[in-house]
Amino acid sequence: MQFPNDDNGELLSEIAAAGVDLSQMQNIDFYILFEQKQNAERFIETIGKDELAPKTQLGKCPDTGVWEVLTTVTMVPAHELLSQTEQYLESIANSHEGYGDGWGLMAGEE
Repeated sequence: MQFPNDDNGELLSEIAAAGVDLSQMQNIDFYILFEQKQNAERFIETIGKDELAPKTQLGKCPDTGVWEVLTTVTMVPAHELLSQTEQYLESIANSHEGYGDGWGLMAGEE
């Protein structure tokens, strides 16, 4: 399977090499970071109304003190769709003074 030569393509290539079937629905975790808890909470409130990403978790990094919102989206991890979803979530985060910090896929999670 060929993937574009960018960060998402490299990660997809690694995931495929690990034996994950990328043609199947997967839970993709998108990480959004915030300096202020209230901004993270406003992001959660906004994104919670969106059917795309109803599952979110708020946590605080003990090392950096940055607030992290983990937004889980169930989707087929196609490169273009992943990139579009990442950009969409980041555009909402930006309006709440947050920023994207990538995504991950935990194979075998239910």
